[in-house]
Amino acid sequence: MKAFNWQEAFGERASRIRASTIRELLKLTQRPGILSFAGGLPAPELFPKEEAAEKAAAILKAKGEVALQYGPTEGYFPLRAFVAEWIGVRPEEVLITTGSQQALDLLGKVFLDEGSPVLLEAPSYMGAIQALRPFGPRFLTVPAGEEGPDLDALEEVLQRERPRFLYLIPSFQNPSGGLMPLRARERLLELVMERGLVVVEDDAYRELYFGERRLPSLFELSREAGYPGVIYLGSFSKVLSPGLRVAFAVAHPEALQKLTQAKQGSDLHTPMLNQMLVHELAKEGFPERLERIRRVYREKAEAMLQALDREMPQGVRYTRPQGGMFVWMTLPEGLSAEALFQRAIEENVAFVPGSPFFANGGGENTLRLSYATLNPEGIAEGMRRLGRALKGLLALV
Repeated sequence: MKAFNWQEAFGERASRIRASTIRELLKLTQRPGILSFAGGLPAPELFPKEEAAEKAAAILKAKGEVALQYGPTEGYFPLRAFVAEWIGVRPEEVLITTGSQQALDLLGKVFLDEGSPVLLEAPSYMGAIQALRPFGPRFLTVPAGEEGPDLDALEEVLQRERPRFLYLIPSFQNPSGGLMPLRARERLLELVMERGLVVVEDDAYRELYFGERRLPSLFELSREAGYPGVIYLGSFSKVLSPGLRVAFAVAHPEALQKLTQAKQGSDLHTPMLNQMLVHELAKEGFPERLERIRRVYREKAEAMLQALDREMPQGVRYTRPQGGMFVWMTLPEGLSAEALFQRAIEENVAFVPGSPFFANGGGENTLRLSYATLNPEGIAEGMRRLGRALKGLLALV
C-alpha cells in the first residue's frame, strides 16, 4: 500500500490557509498567573448572563419550533428590522451573518479572483487578512495611524490600481485604535466616488466611543451623497456577546443578493436561537447597555494609559485611543516585538506582536495591547511586568 500523504491531497487554496496568530498565542496565555492583553476579548463582566439564560428559556418555551428550525438565509426578520432601525436603513438591506468573520469570507467569495487587488491599511485587522488570503488576492497596503489611513498614499495607489474593494476600519481600528476624522472620511469618500470603487467598512467598534458622540460612518456619509458602493459590516460581539456569533452586513440590494447566495452555500443561515436571543436582549434597554459598556472601557483605557506613562522607558511610543479596545505600541528601531514577547511570557504577561497585522510584511517593532478584559488593578500590574520585560530587553542592546 502506498504511503498516504495529506499534503498531496489538499488543494492549492489550502496552502494559503494559516493559523490565526492570536488564536495560537492565546494557547500560551491560558496557564495560571498570566495577565493577557493579547486577545481582543470583550469584558466578561459585561455579558448579560442571567438575562440571557432567562430569555433563552422563554424563547424555547414560547417559540421553540421556530428557534430550533431552519430559518431564512437573510436572517430572523425582527432582528433585521432592529438592525435596520439602528443603522438607518430598510430591513431588506440587512443580511445577518455568523460573526463578521463570515461576512469577510463571503466578500472574498463574491468579489475576489486569483490575483485580484485588495486595498488594506497597514496595519489592518488580522482576521480580515486571514479570511481573504485563501482567495489569492494581491494585497495593496497604505500606512495607517491614529487618524486612519494616509490618504495621500491611498490616492497614489488609486492612480495606478483599481482594487476590487477597500477594506477599512475607520472607527477605533483593530489593531491601531485609530479614528479617522470627519474631514478625512469625506475626502476618502470623494476619492472612491470619483472612481466608482467598492468600500467595505468594518464598524465593529462603532458604539465604543469615549467622547460625547459618534462620528458618522463612511456608510452614512455615502448614503447622504447618494453613493451605493459602501458595504457596511457590524456586529453584536462587542456590545452583547461574541460567543453568540451574530453580526450583519448592510449593502445595496444587488450586492446583498449575491452575498446571500454565497451564504446559502456556506451555512444556510445563522442559528435561529442565537438570532432570537440577540433580538430579545437588544430590543429593550439597549442605549443604557451601550452607555455602561462605554463607561467601563473608558475607565480601562485610562488605567492602561496611566500605567504606560509610568512604566514605559524612553523611546517607546503608543497611541491614546478615543474609543475601542486597543493601544498600539511602537518600540525603538531595532527592537523586536517577538523578542519582547518571549521575555514578557517569563514575566507572566502577554500581548500580540504586530507583524501579523501587516499583509505584506513589516511592523516587527510593533505590538497590540487590549485593555478590555482585565480590571484596572490587573492592567496596572500587567504594565509593570511589561515595563520590566522591555527594560530587560533594552539592557541587552
